[in-house]
Amino acid sequence: MPTKISAKHGTIGFQTILSNGRHAIIGDEPVNSKGTDLGFSPTDLVLAGLAMCKTATVRFIARKKGWNVTEVEAQLEQVVKRSQDGKLTTHVQVALQIEGDLTNEQRAELTREADACYIHRMLQSDFIIEHAAESLELEGA
Repeated sequence: MPTKISAKHGTIGFQTILSNGRHAIIGDEPVNSKGTDLGFSPTDLVLAGLAMCKTATVRFIARKKGWNVTEVEAQLEQVVKRSQDGKLTTHVQVALQIEGDLTNEQRAELTREADACYIHRMLQSDFIIEHAAESLELEGA
């Protein structure tokens, strides 16, 4: 089943209500981009998805293996550079802290699993993003 997100603009700045049909959050742009900075920026949302996937993967694997993990924290930082031809290159640094009664080998395995999480692999794969269509009706909806 495909993942579906709807976005509806708010009345102030670039505030946008984002919903998956069950939950909603507010997105916005920072003040220096003429937003009101009252929600995550689009870039924040991408990094947040990657961070959540990494931490959730660590917890999932640890539970599956019966390993004692008490805390998982990820800090992500990205730098985007534009080449002369306009192409963007994004570099993301990830710091992962895993607390618990673990051996060095277990920590290394959990870190490898975090780097193989679904969103990490998705972001490294080929994206085919179709041009926006006028209608809100999507195929298969």
